[in-house]
Amino acid sequence: MEIKIGLRNLARELSFESEQNGQEIEQTVANAIESGSKLIKLVDNKGKLFIIPVEALGYIEVGAEEVRRVGFIA
Repeated sequence: MEIKIGLRNLARELSFESEQNGQEIEQTVANAIESGSKLIKLVDNKGKLFIIPVEALGYIEVGAEEVRRVGFIA
């Protein structure tokens, strides 16, 4: 799943691939915001931990799951 995170006052976005599905990511972010947590923690598919301050969060874009095709398309 591709995740793009926009942060306030930064021109570039944070982009990475994650093993989590869209619902898990949405639930993680919603729980952090609703509980008043100061940080959102997400892990990419290589095991890197991303810690994002909730107050700096602009947006989170969760890509659709795409099945990768093997072979040639005629």
